[in-house]
Amino acid sequence: MASVMKCRHLNKNQLGGVIFGCTNNTKSECVTKKLFGLPALHFSYVRNIEPGLPLFLFNYSERKLYGIYEAVSSGKMYIDSYGWTSDGSERTRYPAQVQIRVRLECQALSETLFKPIIVDNYYTQNHFLFELDHVQASKLISKLTSLAFAPSVYTPQNPPKLSPVKQRFPLSIQRKESQAPEQPYFADDFPNSDDPFGTLGKSDDPLCLNGDNLLMEPSLANKNAEPQEKDFIHMKLKELAQHRQYSAAAITGQSEEVTYMGDVDLEHETYENGMSTLGNWNSESPCHSLDSYTTIAQLCQEMEELKAFKQEQTRKIGTLEKKLAEAELEIHRLRNVCMRFESVPETSMTIGAASGNETPVEFPDLSELIFLLGGYDGVSWSSALHSFSPVNDVLKSLKPMSSIRSYASVARLDKELYVFGGGDGSLLYDTVESYNPVNNQWTLRPSLKRKKGHLASATIHGKIFAVGGGNGAECFSDVEMFDSDVGRWISTRSMLQKRFALAAVELNGALYAVGGYDGIDYLMSAERFDPREHSWSRIGSMSTRRGCHSLVAMNEKLYAVGGFDGVEMVPSVEIYEPRVGAWMSGEPMKQSRGYSAAVVLKESIYVIGGLVANEVLLDTIEHYKEGEGWEITQSRSVGKKSFASAIVLHKD
Repeated sequence: MASVMKCRHLNKNQLGGVIFGCTNNTKSECVTKKLFGLPALHFSYVRNIEPGLPLFLFNYSERKLYGIYEAVSSGKMYIDSYGWTSDGSERTRYPAQVQIRVRLECQALSETLFKPIIVDNYYTQNHFLFELDHVQASKLISKLTSLAFAPSVYTPQNPPKLSPVKQRFPLSIQRKESQAPEQPYFADDFPNSDDPFGTLGKSDDPLCLNGDNLLMEPSLANKNAEPQEKDFIHMKLKELAQHRQYSAAAITGQSEEVTYMGDVDLEHETYENGMSTLGNWNSESPCHSLDSYTTIAQLCQEMEELKAFKQEQTRKIGTLEKKLAEAELEIHRLRNVCMRFESVPETSMTIGAASGNETPVEFPDLSELIFLLGGYDGVSWSSALHSFSPVNDVLKSLKPMSSIRSYASVARLDKELYVFGGGDGSLLYDTVESYNPVNNQWTLRPSLKRKKGHLASATIHGKIFAVGGGNGAECFSDVEMFDSDVGRWISTRSMLQKRFALAAVELNGALYAVGGYDGIDYLMSAERFDPREHSWSRIGSMSTRRGCHSLVAMNEKLYAVGGFDGVEMVPSVEIYEPRVGAWMSGEPMKQSRGYSAAVVLKESIYVIGGLVANEVLLDTIEHYKEGEGWEITQSRSVGKKSFASAIVLHKD
């Protein structure tokens, strides 16, 4: 039975403060990282935390209460997914989190001093509820303030900034399109020994669960969590007055107890002759100077930054709510797909047959599968390997690659998949690894001669040719060849032109390299490599400039599909017939797209995912068959995907 969450159920207006927990082992991490956290069940009230709300930290190793802290973010789930863990190998047990700052450093209160203030919150001798109403929070602040350390120079702190996730595009696309969407930043959680709330539970779900393990509305749905600007500034000015009084006391050598100035009427303060008179301050006070104007200006600037931060968070909330709705719809449809697939008779073959401790992975006929590697789904870069059955719209996970890999290239050699080059969104690789579908295992192979991404490849007569690409600073015309008998990559005849984000394919024992970017412009040109003559020769040019496009061979013809023409993604298709030696226009796709993964399966072309523009990813698949034209397939199993690689393995 799920544990029942004990809480006061205070609404946002009633909530005056929140107590978080720590131990001697985790207190330093909480304060250093400026992040507090509680178990997921506490999110019912942590979600009501707004910037500026007073917070306190209870160290249950020594039974003392520390403060005074305040929130600088709204309460959220999984700000840091791996906090308060020994090595980050498992997700945090305390995902209901808030970022904090120190409002005032005070001596800790022993339990005998703070227990009378929150006695109504105790439900056992040693356990108490962490929600505080305004009266309790005010009394705790007053008590702690009386034990405050002499303050140093007060420095307002700015709200946290989000770091953008960088994507690597061809150079001209970088000039025309913005970077990828920002992702949430991270923080942490605490250990579970001597849990004072008795509600510890481990959850890997980024959504909050209630006591019955039912989904609760996520914190990002709190659209109305904006603090009132007037109240926030009022609170900051009170804090300023409080700090000024401490400074005056310290300078004049006063030793009497300092009391909390929560009753100072700052809304009726007056300004005479350019000087501020707060409460009953003495104009002779050493603290009474023009420095206060500088601090107030800093506070105003901080408020503006906070408003901008909240506006950005509101925008992200809208985006995440939309994604949540899409995810719920996808889950519903996937259930239907699974039910339909389970009803299919078991006439399947096994990939990854049991060897040692390996678990068999069952699939339909291997010749009906498309293998998808790596890529980007709009949120994260991937190291995943999946098999996709377009007939059943079923995606199955296989053993992932050894590293995240996108804008790489893939080829088949000796019944294995070889993937090489690419990167993780910021770093490029020269590494190569191969996948054996029989035992579901990856093997590291000899590395390329240099790091590169956005390259192309094809296999000819038992040798893999890695063609073109670039390193972000320059474009390559290089060609490297891998011969498994030699066991390393060998430089071979370079192309006639530098080509970055090109496409390549094998047809009738020859290698074709088409389009790309040469560092100055996108290309219409194409060239052909004949291994018998060991030389490249030009063939007819396309009518459209293309980079980031796909190239496949079907029915003795080449199909150049979609891509970027230097201005925008295009849906156009051009067809090359080697016997004629010229390109002709084909039927365009239904949707403009580039950075797609394309394969030929059973005399049909499948173009999977891609980008319409930067930050606009596609989750559709287009299918083409001669005589039938293009058709969009509403696949719900693959989802959004770009910068991925794809290949088909046929039965021998």
